[in-house]
Amino acid sequence: MIRVLLVDDHPVVREGIRGMLSAENDLDIVGDAASGPEALARVAELSPHVVLMDLRMPGGDGVAATVRITAEHPGTHVLVLTTYDNDTDILRAVEAGATGYLLKDTPRAELAEAVRAAARGETVLTGRLAGKLVTGMRNRSAPAGPALSPREVQVLRLAAEGATNAAIGRALHISPTTVKTHLMRVYEKLGVGDRTAAVSRALRQGLLPGD
Repeated sequence: MIRVLLVDDHPVVREGIRGMLSAENDLDIVGDAASGPEALARVAELSPHVVLMDLRMPGGDGVAATVRITAEHPGTHVLVLTTYDNDTDILRAVEAGATGYLLKDTPRAELAEAVRAAARGETVLTGRLAGKLVTGMRNRSAPAGPALSPREVQVLRLAAEGATNAAIGRALHISPTTVKTHLMRVYEKLGVGDRTAAVSRALRQGLLPGD
């Protein structure tokens, strides 16, 4: 079972999300919180696999809570679920360590699958939001980074869109094992340990140019 914590300052929203996800046999809603500080306490108490985190809450910022959760509880992944889709919010969330970013109008089936992907540590960004993240990263000055090969760029771009190793392999006509090898080389070049950090750093350093 994937243990999920809901964080939102609106009780109606929390109940709505609980109702959507409770129908999934492999998802267990273990608790909820109404602010960032409360979320920190609940994560320490409940050890969820995934935190569905709102960003803007009067009782405490979701980005600050994400930073603390990802630093202090490496087994817990934060998946942002919010109303806002501007470049700055998406960038702040990813830089804080969030595994992904979804909007509250995401359909139930897509939300459930995103939670499963987040529990596996995979990056969760729709194509539209990934584009906004790229824009936000480009608008910031960044030092030159290590060169990635054309194939590594292709693999990382697909990873940024949330594709699994198998899906990347099918798209590029290579094996999932080869995809994993490319990703490991990317991690080594960028000095990171996972997909989300690799995507964030590559975008910040201008290593994922647009089409």
